[in-house]
Amino acid sequence: MKTLQTADQIHFGRMTTGELRESFLVEDLFGKDRIDLVYTDLDRAVVGSAVPVREALLLEAGDALRAAYFTERREIGVINVGGAGSVTVDSTVFPMAYRDCLYIGRGSREIVFRSDGGSTPAVFFLLSYPAHVDHPTTLAHKEDAEAVSLGSSETANRRTVFKYIHPGGVKSCQLVMGITEVEAGSVWNTMPPHTHARRTEVYLYFDLAPGDRVLNFMGTPRETRHVVMADRQAVVSPSWSIHSGVGTRNYTFIWGMGGENQAFDDMDGVEIASLL
Repeated sequence: MKTLQTADQIHFGRMTTGELRESFLVEDLFGKDRIDLVYTDLDRAVVGSAVPVREALLLEAGDALRAAYFTERREIGVINVGGAGSVTVDSTVFPMAYRDCLYIGRGSREIVFRSDGGSTPAVFFLLSYPAHVDHPTTLAHKEDAEAVSLGSSETANRRTVFKYIHPGGVKSCQLVMGITEVEAGSVWNTMPPHTHARRTEVYLYFDLAPGDRVLNFMGTPRETRHVVMADRQAVVSPSWSIHSGVGTRNYTFIWGMGGENQAFDDMDGVEIASLL
């Protein structure tokens, strides 16, 4: 398991492009027939992936967590962005199609990822936070998610937010997770931007064409920077940072949060005219 040490807002303003990418970008996920895990210092989140092609993959805690098994003190959100597959949690099999979401509760001892077929393998994105209470492992399909339409074509930010793991849906300790789909003809997400000092957030952009990019904006409202991102790359956002993006065309991304509370609307809005 790799460790991602992020910068504070004081050092952030002096960082080069390369230093920004090294500190906040996770770009080496989704290796075939392996589980990739990155431990961050932001609310002790773990960002990861599992791509089983020729064989099943067992999720293990490793040395970094100092735990007997991965979810001894943690919960996990899993979203499939590839072909059909399944996740087996303590002998219970959960079939997962494209954009299905599985919440795995604390205390789940054995977690195994499989693909239905190697030609179009499942591609699982994982996000984990510490948990102090148990909630049942629960599967949610795309049609189960709470869908909220936001934005307008005039401001090029029409999008639909699909909430999977949240107080009104799949229950968890602190993890909140879902998908945002930007409509054709729109390119902006989370604009006007905001911060939420009580929790951090992780974005995974996916279903981008090879030649397309998303410019993910971050930083304090008075000192912003951007990170250029390609398909299936993730970025971590500290609680003091805005997190907004604009693409070369429409795109989709997974968002996940953890921290002080689970209120989706607990955010501090930032006026566009005040950004620097």
